[in-house]
Parts: sequence; C-alpha cells; structure tokens
Amino acid sequence: MEILVIDGMSEDGTRKIVEEYVRIQPHIRLIDNSKKTVSTALNLGIEKASGTVLMRADAHVSYPANYISRLVYWLNQSNADNVGCTLVTQATGNSMMSRAIAAGLGHPLGVGNSYFRVGVSRNRWVDTVPFGCYRKSVFEQVGKFDEDLIRNQDDEFNLRLIKNGGRILLVADVKCIYFARDSLAKLWRMYFQYGYFKPLVVRKVGKIMTVRQIVPAVFVLLVGVSIVAALISPSLSLCPSILITLYALCILSAALFASIRSGEVFLFHLCLVFAVLHFSYGIGYLRGVVDFLMLKKDPQSNLSSGLDINR
Repeated sequence: MEILVIDGMSEDGTRKIVEEYVRIQPHIRLIDNSKKTVSTALNLGIEKASGTVLMRADAHVSYPANYISRLVYWLNQSNADNVGCTLVTQATGNSMMSRAIAAGLGHPLGVGNSYFRVGVSRNRWVDTVPFGCYRKSVFEQVGKFDEDLIRNQDDEFNLRLIKNGGRILLVADVKCIYFARDSLAKLWRMYFQYGYFKPLVVRKVGKIMTVRQIVPAVFVLLVGVSIVAALISPSLSLCPSILITLYALCILSAALFASIRSGEVFLFHLCLVFAVLHFSYGIGYLRGVVDFLMLKKDPQSNLSSGLDINR
C-alpha cells in the first residue's frame, strides 16, 4: 500500500508534518499541487499511483478503521466501478450555529435526496458517492477528472462513468465523519461554488444530472420574477409575500421537527442554515448559467475571478 499526500502548497504546517512521516515511512510520498485545485490534485494522484486500486481521502473528514478493507471488498464483490461511503456530518465547533450547520447538511430539505449525506439502510446503486474507491483501469477507459471544474469534478466524472456503462455503489456500513464548515459565511461560499460550477458540468456532459440540482435555482428565479412582477403590476404585489411566506413555513416546520428529534434548541439557527443552503446554491447556479451556458466563458478565467475557490 502507498499513501500519496497531494498538497496544494499549504502554509498551515501540513507539509512539515507529512515530511516527518515521509522520512520514516517509505510508502508515504508528498506531491506538490502547484495549481491548488482538487481536480488537479486527483489527476496527479492517478498519474503517480502505482497500485491497481486507487482510493481518495479528502480533508475535513475522519475515516473509520475499516474504510480501506470494506470498500475494496465491495469493489471486488459487487463488480462496481466506483464504491463510496456514507457521511455522518458533525459540527466543527460547539457553537449553536456549528451544530445547526451539521444538522442542515444531513437533512433532506438541506441536501435533497443526496443518499450519501442523508444515509441509507442498505447498499444501493447511486449517481455519485463521496471520495471513491476505483480500479485504476477505470481512468484509462473514461479519462481522468476535468480540470476545468473547480468544484463538482466528481459529479461530472461519475456521470461520465455511468454514461460509459459504469456503476457506482454506496456502501451502507462504512461511515465517515465529515466536519462541516463552522460559519454561515463559509457555508455560503462553499455552496455558491457548488451551484456556480454545476452549469459547466451540464455544458460538458450535455444534460442535467438530477432534478435536485436545479430546485434551488428554480426557486430563487421564481422569487426574483415575482418581485419584478409585483413592481410592474400592482395586482401581483402579493405574489412575493405569498411565496416567501410559504417558504418560511416550510423551513420553519422542518427545523422545528429536526430540533425536537435531536433535542437541540437550534430552531432559528437551522432556519438560517436552510436559507443559506438554498439561496447560495441557487444564486450560484444562476450565475453559472449566465457565465457558462449563455456567455460561454472560459472556466479557467474564474480561477482569479474572486470566487475564492480554495476556501
């Protein structure tokens, strides 16, 4: 077994820690990722790896002791092309907002039917999984990760894999702990980026992958259209109020039940989390539609466009 640490030129002490391990463990290698994006890191790992099975392990996550053995077992047992785990989202800190963010990222209203986030009771075939366990031959057949995609590169790859006859298995009994962002500002930035690059995936693969990915954008668009309509015609002045009221009741109900079920008192905080998830992703998606589908912008230009992709 070899461990490749693909480092985006970090300055937080990571490199020093890894270098200490490299000196005493010859199977660990430190590889520089000067472009500092996830997709380039993944491709570097694929190029440098010598094994027949490749496993991805991202930051912000704690992995169980059986992560490697169980995923490799199911890769062989199921004849899948990509095997992944479910995520149990935990708060990074102990603040009420941190706990609410963790709850929102594991709730269907926050993430839709993203099975690896909401959990499954048994193994199932899905459209995507986090991280992934692959045979190296898969990348020779369908290509590597698209380096134009600063976010959502795994979604695009998995769709390309499925279009080429591949199958993706979500394993129920392997659970990783994902540590969520600890503030609404960080959550907004991350989900804006997820939404922003989704239309680029659509442009590349020629289709919308799942309905859940366009729901926030459709809702944000409806809100915007209703506000404009109300300004133009007094007879439609109640439309934005009705739409926002219905939305508020929806997220309030979901937050209330989630608070009762968990025993937490983060009702107000969770309402804010739901709103941030929906509006940041929706606004990001609509901007991505303009930039990538209408204006046909070069995605590489967005590396310096102020999107703050590395945070």
